[in-house]
Amino acid sequence: MRVLLTGASGFIGHAIAQALRERGHAVVRALRRPQEGASDAVQVDFAGVPTREWWAPRLAGIDAVVNAVGILREQPGQGFRQLHAEAPAELFRACADAGVGSVVQVSALGADETARSAYHLSKKAADDVLRALPLRGAVVQPSLVYGPGGSSTALFNKLAVAPVLPFPEGGRMLVQPVHVDDVVAGIVRLVESPPRSIATLPFAGPRPMELREYLADLRAALGESGRPRIVPVPASLFRASAALASHLPGSMLDTETADMLLAGNATQRNALPSLLGHEPRAPRAFVPPQAREPARREAVLDLWLPVLRVALAFLWIWTAIVSFGLYPVQDSYALLARVGLHGAMATVALYGAALFDLALGVLTLAAPARWRRPVWVAQLALVAGYTLLITLFLPEQWLHPYGPIAKNIPVAALIALLWALEPPARPERRA
Repeated sequence: MRVLLTGASGFIGHAIAQALRERGHAVVRALRRPQEGASDAVQVDFAGVPTREWWAPRLAGIDAVVNAVGILREQPGQGFRQLHAEAPAELFRACADAGVGSVVQVSALGADETARSAYHLSKKAADDVLRALPLRGAVVQPSLVYGPGGSSTALFNKLAVAPVLPFPEGGRMLVQPVHVDDVVAGIVRLVESPPRSIATLPFAGPRPMELREYLADLRAALGESGRPRIVPVPASLFRASAALASHLPGSMLDTETADMLLAGNATQRNALPSLLGHEPRAPRAFVPPQAREPARREAVLDLWLPVLRVALAFLWIWTAIVSFGLYPVQDSYALLARVGLHGAMATVALYGAALFDLALGVLTLAAPARWRRPVWVAQLALVAGYTLLITLFLPEQWLHPYGPIAKNIPVAALIALLWALEPPARPERRA
């Protein structure tokens, strides 16, 4: 078959493309930014809502369409209404016009009459359009999907390895997580043997379970000992924390995703067992033994690196505040005199260094990605410079019982780790 796949670069879409190819099907990927010279791709931006007329010539010779476009949070130029509702609706109408053999829409569990979130309502709008068309296929509604490379996977792995978790209701809301391999296997079967009219099929794991039980199973799958310690907190506090988290770069949590989590995500009408011919994979088997330690290590780093950045920023900012006057200024001048700085030079050195420390602290928290490597290099250079000057002019500080200079060594190691974990800058493409 020749299958048009939208959202092919996403977590689920990429897995669908690979599975379809393994079954011998030709996949035409609909991508926002296809690589130059990609013969199996068509360039399309769902945010621009391409019309059914635009789609018509691109559906020639297509046997099936799978729509896997989806975002969990809106961003500038990437809204739920365009990506989840309007653009898919135009594609589905074009499929009906062109006589495409079948259409599979990857929706979400909860996109039904009980939907309240903008995410679920936008998915439901496209689902309703597809159900009303004279097409074969299905609306697939996965629960929480787990698999390598998934953003929600990274979030739940972090939660699973956390020492303490504050959750409303003590984490008793019901979820029914499903592995991406089972979701993809079900979609491939629907492409190859579509229902005669559009069927709505929930895809979920073996059974509903409490969120805290899921995290305990995931913790065991990652090789961590013990159960997660969950502290019950008021739902209002959880929502307020989610609102603050929404302002952090790359955060998956905002008030809407918090409400979706509080509502739970489970079904009694799971279509996967009958479609696959066996029970879906259980959460304790989500992580294969060979991937356990790398996945655990990545989760631990993802959890603690933001904490380390905040701690490092606090160190620089607090050092600046102390230098501005919390530490007696005359004592600071006395130390600078031993380095050979007096008068105006000492004042410039004292307050200039304090301002530089303050700037480094702010940049540690707020620097854009392209600046972060230079920020870490500047910090390493400054720590090395301070350490060298104190070693030359104030060597007795090495013998201080509180170790003020010896602590520069682990601080430098932390900064080097942050530098090493920054992704390298991508070279610009030449025309």
